[in-house]
Amino acid sequence: MGVSTPIFLRRACIVKLLITGATGFIGRALCSRLVAEGNSLTALSRSGVQVSSDLASLPVDLKTGLPDRKLLDGVDTVIHLAGVAHRKADTGTYEALNHDATVRLARLAADEGVKRFVYLSSVKAMGESIDDTRRAENNCTPPIEPYGLSKWRAERGLHEVFADRGISVIIIRPTLVYGPGVKGNLQVLLRAIRRGLPRPPVAGKRSMIALDDLVELLQRVASHAPDGLHTWIACGDKDYSTRAVYDLMREAQGLGQGRGWLPDWAWQVGAVVTDIFSRRPLGTTRAQLFCGERYTNSAVRSAMDWAPSRSLEQLARRIVSEGET
Repeated sequence: MGVSTPIFLRRACIVKLLITGATGFIGRALCSRLVAEGNSLTALSRSGVQVSSDLASLPVDLKTGLPDRKLLDGVDTVIHLAGVAHRKADTGTYEALNHDATVRLARLAADEGVKRFVYLSSVKAMGESIDDTRRAENNCTPPIEPYGLSKWRAERGLHEVFADRGISVIIIRPTLVYGPGVKGNLQVLLRAIRRGLPRPPVAGKRSMIALDDLVELLQRVASHAPDGLHTWIACGDKDYSTRAVYDLMREAQGLGQGRGWLPDWAWQVGAVVTDIFSRRPLGTTRAQLFCGERYTNSAVRSAMDWAPSRSLEQLARRIVSEGET
């Protein structure tokens, strides 16, 4: 007797979706999975480039406009991934795209009868960690930097507008997302290792999540989100210090263990210099490298019957391999 397909996977194949940010790191992986499962998909991006060989995206600049209402005809779920990446824009741009556009799009979705609106926020909306304990959804501090503040304002906007509306609103707060093709800080670290970066000191650990685990969660939420408004942290089960990531990336490149010849005070000075040259608030680089930022995924595991199954150890070689192409 063959093994039957789980009910939630069979049902997911009949969902009609609209995805924003479809050509981003997360968007491409999610669209590929949704199409493979047989879903009907409308993909949006600012540029309108191809998502994959068999899926095009429609050009929509959410900073200045919204998609045509006709695109929402019969749509069951909107998954809103589009936004300005962390620390890459001015305050006005963060506010316009991460906050204002999110609320306007959600209003449009509700007006057009969409059943579910899924918003990809960030743990940065929770403000900075005070200590090294694992944080749950309600363990927040006021966000200060523009990116986290814009995400927090978007979440507040969704709460204010849709608390009493008949639409399911799901806010997902992912931690740092990694996987083959990842850019950002992980690629910066890879390049630095190739150039001889010494082994970092032992310091705080950080929660992360594999791209495929996040995609599986979004896919499940797209078809089986509960009614009402819910906010969940999405992270893996294992935390990694900068040294642990450094060691895994070196091993994946076939290198031996690095030497930790740079004293701690020099790392601190280097972090300050990086902040100055990058025009970022002092302490930003140090926090990224050495401060603990740990979270729990217990709420979403319980609500969605989901659990992460990948680790950085499993994916390190693929990340390195694709980072070299």
